[in-house]
Amino acid sequence: MVDNSPSVLLLIPAYNEEERIGPVLRDYATYFREHYEGEFRAVVVLNGCRDNTLGIVEEVAKEFPEIEPLNFEAPIGKGGALIEGFKKATEMRAVLTGYVDADGATPAKAFHELIKRCAAGEADCVIGSRWLPGSVLHQSQTKLRRVFSRGFHTIVELLFWLGIADTQCPAKLVRREALEEILESLRIADLAFDVNLLVSLKQRGYTIKEVPIEWTDQLGSKVTANLWRVSLVMFLSVVRLRLVHSPLYNWLRPLRPLETWLYLRLNAPPPRPAADSQSPAPALEEASPLDSPPKYCLLYTSDAADEGLGVDLGGRRII
Repeated sequence: MVDNSPSVLLLIPAYNEEERIGPVLRDYATYFREHYEGEFRAVVVLNGCRDNTLGIVEEVAKEFPEIEPLNFEAPIGKGGALIEGFKKATEMRAVLTGYVDADGATPAKAFHELIKRCAAGEADCVIGSRWLPGSVLHQSQTKLRRVFSRGFHTIVELLFWLGIADTQCPAKLVRREALEEILESLRIADLAFDVNLLVSLKQRGYTIKEVPIEWTDQLGSKVTANLWRVSLVMFLSVVRLRLVHSPLYNWLRPLRPLETWLYLRLNAPPPRPAADSQSPAPALEEASPLDSPPKYCLLYTSDAADEGLGVDLGGRRII
C-alpha cells in the first residue's frame, strides 16, 4: 500500500546564513503546514557558523516547532553536515529524508514534488535536476560555473557511469531503508558528497530517479567565489571515491596521512575514516611540521572561512 503522506525530515546545511535562512525556513514551514497532511520536520545543521545563524534558527523555531537546529561549533564541511544530519534522521525514524540548500534556490513546492514521487514508489531516491527538459530555471548559473559543472559531470560519468545528468543539484530525497544501509559508506565531507551518496545507493541496488526541478541560482554563492579551489577538492574526492571501490585501495591505505595533509592544505575537510579505522588524529600529527602540535591547529584563509570548509578532527580545530 502506497503512503501518500509519509513522515518527512528535511535537512538544511547552513554556514553563515543569517541573511537568508529566516525567510527560507518560514516559507518551508508555512507551505508544508498548508499543503502536506503527513508529519514534516526540518533540521538545520549549522556548520561552524560565525554569525547569528543559530539565533535566527532558534527564533524561527519558536514560531514553528517543527524546525530545530543541530549545531556544530567547528566547521565540518557541507558533506560532513549532511552526514551528521543523516545520522539524526535514522534516530528520528522519518520515512523520507531529504536536503536542500539554505539559500532558497529550491522552493518548498519543488521539494514537495520530490516527496510525491518518492511516496508513490517511483524510486528509492528521487533527485532534482537542472539539466533535464522541463526544468524551470528562474536564474541560471554563470557561464564559468556552468563550464566547471559540465566538466565535473563528465569526470563523474567517466569514473562511475551513473547515467545522471545533474549529480550536484542539492535537492534530493531518500527512503529510510536505503539511507540506513548506506550511511556507513558516506565519507566525503566536501561538496562532492552528492556523488558519494548516489554511488553508494547504486552499488547497493537502490533505484534513483532524476526529475526536472524548479530552481533559482542565488547571488553570493560561496562556491563561485572560490571556484578553482573548490573544483580541485571535488575532483580529488571523486577520484578517491573511485579508488575506494577498486582493488588498489588496500595498497593505498598507508598514504592516508598524505591524503589528510593534502586536504588540509587546500582548506577542505578530509574524507571521514571508516568506522573500524583508527582516529585521524595521528595523520594530523604526521602532517604537521611541529614536533609538539598544540591542541588547536589553525589553518586559516579568509576565503576558506567564508566557505565553511574547515573541519574538527581529533580535538584539533581546522578552519
